[in-house]
Amino acid sequence: MKILVDADACPNVIKEILFRAAERLNIAMILVANRPLRKPKRNGVQLIQVESGFDVADKVILQNLIAGDLVITADVPLAAEVVAQRGYALNPRGELYTQENVQQRLTMRNFMETLRGSGQMSGGPAPLSKLDQQVFGNALDRFLAKHH
Repeated sequence: MKILVDADACPNVIKEILFRAAERLNIAMILVANRPLRKPKRNGVQLIQVESGFDVADKVILQNLIAGDLVITADVPLAAEVVAQRGYALNPRGELYTQENVQQRLTMRNFMETLRGSGQMSGGPAPLSKLDQQVFGNALDRFLAKHH
């Protein structure tokens, strides 16, 4: 198992939690981004920088995915693809996407995008709080205890 991170949108504090967990458990980790990122000088952490463009990073993540891998992403369509390929997807707020919930999340995401596009709603998710960080860390620990 390895951890793949949709790193452009992943908050730095979440990446730090991931770096510590990957090092502690000796798990390979791949950051995929379309811009340069700071990555620790630790063994097992790789950065793949891709060209800018719609879903370019997502395609690289899916190309590197093997069943059983964990993908960290807030991108619901990517999470749906990961789950369809028998991977696991965890968002930076600690929600694990599953066969049971990913289609519902995708439908809600598409509905919210329609509302934003029509001007009936604006903005995105609230900033990541300390509680969100703790929830993510706990969800990651539970996942790794079960699957590593």
